Amino acid sequence: MQDRLFNPERSHWTFARRAARPKREDARDSAIDLDFWHTPFDALFSALASSPNGLSMSEAEKRLSTFGPNRMEASQSRSILRKLAQRLLNPLVAILLAAAAISGLSGDFGSFVIIVTVVTLSLTLDVVQEHRAELTAETLRESVAIEADVLRDGLVSAVSVTTLVPGDVVKLRTGDLIPADGVVLEARELQINEALMTGEPFPASKTNAPCSAVSPADATNALFAGTSVVGGDGTMLIVETGGRTRFGAIAAALAANAPPTALEQGVRRLGFLILRLTLFLTLFVLLVQLLGHRPAMESFLFAVALAVGLTPELLPMVMTVTLARGAQRMANRKVIVKRLSSIHDLGAMDTLCVDKTGTLTEARITLTTNVDCTGKVSERVLDLARLNSAFQGGVRSALDDAILAIDNKGTGAWKRISEVPFDFERRCLSVLLAREDEHVLITKGAPESVMARCVAAEIEGLAHPLDELWHERLAELQDSYSRDGLRLLAVGIKSISIGQTSVSVDDEADLTLIGFCVFADPPKQDAADAVKNLTVLGVGIKIISGDHAAVVAHVAGAVGLSNHGILTGTEISDLTDAALESRVDDIGLFARIDPDQKRRIVTALRRRKHVVGFLGDGVNDAPAIHAAHVGMSVTGATEVARAAADMILLAPDLSVLAAGVREGRRTFANILKYIRMGTSSNFGNMLSMALSSVVLPFLPLLPLQILLNNLLYDLSEVGIPFDEVDDEDVARPEVWDMRKILRFTIIMGAVSSLFDAITFAVLLKVVHADESIFQTGWFVESIATQILVIFLIRSRRLPWRANRPNPVLLVTSIGALVASVVVALGPWGSLFGFTGLSISLTLIIATVTLSYLMAAEAAKRFALTT
Repeated sequence: MQDRLFNPERSHWTFARRAARPKREDARDSAIDLDFWHTPFDALFSALASSPNGLSMSEAEKRLSTFGPNRMEASQSRSILRKLAQRLLNPLVAILLAAAAISGLSGDFGSFVIIVTVVTLSLTLDVVQEHRAELTAETLRESVAIEADVLRDGLVSAVSVTTLVPGDVVKLRTGDLIPADGVVLEARELQINEALMTGEPFPASKTNAPCSAVSPADATNALFAGTSVVGGDGTMLIVETGGRTRFGAIAAALAANAPPTALEQGVRRLGFLILRLTLFLTLFVLLVQLLGHRPAMESFLFAVALAVGLTPELLPMVMTVTLARGAQRMANRKVIVKRLSSIHDLGAMDTLCVDKTGTLTEARITLTTNVDCTGKVSERVLDLARLNSAFQGGVRSALDDAILAIDNKGTGAWKRISEVPFDFERRCLSVLLAREDEHVLITKGAPESVMARCVAAEIEGLAHPLDELWHERLAELQDSYSRDGLRLLAVGIKSISIGQTSVSVDDEADLTLIGFCVFADPPKQDAADAVKNLTVLGVGIKIISGDHAAVVAHVAGAVGLSNHGILTGTEISDLTDAALESRVDDIGLFARIDPDQKRRIVTALRRRKHVVGFLGDGVNDAPAIHAAHVGMSVTGATEVARAAADMILLAPDLSVLAAGVREGRRTFANILKYIRMGTSSNFGNMLSMALSSVVLPFLPLLPLQILLNNLLYDLSEVGIPFDEVDDEDVARPEVWDMRKILRFTIIMGAVSSLFDAITFAVLLKVVHADESIFQTGWFVESIATQILVIFLIRSRRLPWRANRPNPVLLVTSIGALVASVVVALGPWGSLFGFTGLSISLTLIIATVTLSYLMAAEAAKRFALTT
């Protein structure tokens, strides 16, 4: 035996054991290994210093400071010092700092100070901007945080799940995510999806009865973080939170081995491309310089500076700030971003999968009529459906609300005995009711599911065998309503022996079909326009619904979706994954689909090289939301769906999503602007520098001048995340294409190098410039062309026809250009090895720069051709 004692000083639970058993000192191991579900309630309440009424608010706050937030994984944001340390480990920065150290030790203190200053400014700009962007993103995520109903001071309060602590008592209902590890205190037909732990797709029943199971998967009274409630309701006592839960350990392992996102994969490929170019040019220059018997230190510093000049150092900052600004703009458009990189995925999305209810329809479901098996209006059908809806223990659906809204007569003398909760495999729900000497099982659900459990149909008060003829008549009755977009629920009954006090799935057999409830959910007035807008943006829409095929087809036609194929869940069940993949492109509508089939459809689309988005709000949508490139949910969705989503729509409206798609493409377009800059003008200038260093008797630019060029150029691009984009940049989905980027780099880099060669020829053959004049003249021409070309590359259009540059971009770019000219030609130029230029040479450089810009505009059209 062991007594579990609360020890707030040690932030975990310790154990008083017999002397024969050594005390475990590892807090985390003891928490994870403890089979807490073996412990009786009284002992758990005592050990946790809690009660069935939960904790006080003050005690919960104390424990939160002791145990920390209830997060399954560490916060994505890191301290500024950690960010700085990470960047200092960057090989290029490390080499640069090593070069600074060598300069200082060799007595070149001027170079030492300038290199350290350049590196410090660059790192500070990068780290501070990224940190601010992460804080903004975290604030947006917190605005849609998952909440739990917890007992504090004896009252139920809705609090963020991150504030839950051991000892809290939490209320659970269908659709909730289990927020931590604990035990069941109360259960009413509580059904839990534990697929995360067990891989088993079928719900597990939970009770508050004692359990001696060894495996967590067999513990019928234990609940584990990350699982979800799919039926019934209950109450739990939290034992472990955060990283001490079983899911916490899984989450940590998954975070450490998480596959890269589409955005990260693109950046990685880009990084390898730049790395190969950098290594080739750097080693080439270093080898040539040493073979030419140039000073080793000067050659080393020049090669290192060249490498720095080729590297887009601010790409992480530009990406983070651009994505964070995109997240802010999307929040203004009622889309909250939980994962920044999903903005890119949303912009690249070419296929959107949606459920129709609430997205394409008004989600204001009304009961239009109730009919018996012959199609006549029947109050008996409504009365039975009303009893089923009133007595069910889980969260009521919109259909239940519609039934109860019609002349609610109450439940009379009926009493609830037991229930078989709804699940997405059976697609029905049954309640066992008693009145005097009458025990009746009432089943309500999807027509095909209920009819499959029926052996008879009630016709004018008499039960008739449900033979093939009646099956055909009932199918025709269903189709007549479904073709008009009306939804049906079937109602069946069965007498149960009076001594029976519980029911199970096995009792849902030999039912008698009573009739149908008929519901209307009209399409939204603006749904057709929203569908058209997404289609114009190149996003194909596929409806994945649990409704009847005829209902789905009716809604699709009403909102302007072409009906180019319908596939039902029954048909999908007979298809292998490969067969489904071969058909999924040709199918636009999916009907009577279960949760796993939704996931299979999304996976098949991904394998067909589509960038897939999924918008859902129910428990059954969570697997598909998680499987999509960009999973989306809405504020009123179940916690399971919201937890799985990358984005939360504040309004379940496709018009909101269309604005989000445009913003995602705008964000990616600005990232591409920076990449095109870094891989064209940078590459061209550094290539010119590398080649010229072979033929010139001196360095074309001193290492310090290269570093200064790099710093000022970086400063000029800080405004890119704020820039506007043209309509054509958001017209179609855009993805990473290294072939296009390499094509742009080669073409634009070649134009840049051509005009560099012209500048060299003018400086050497016309002006007969010495070393300092050559370096000053080329520095001015190089920085001017690099900075000014952004106003060409930022748009596919002619500069005067493009959207106006954002004022921030204008200030940073023109400001950096002015600063460059002042530093090079001003009184402090000698500190960097510069000298004054004549008016005639300055005019020549200006002419070359203007000519380059004209040539770059012409080459841009060819470079951007697909």
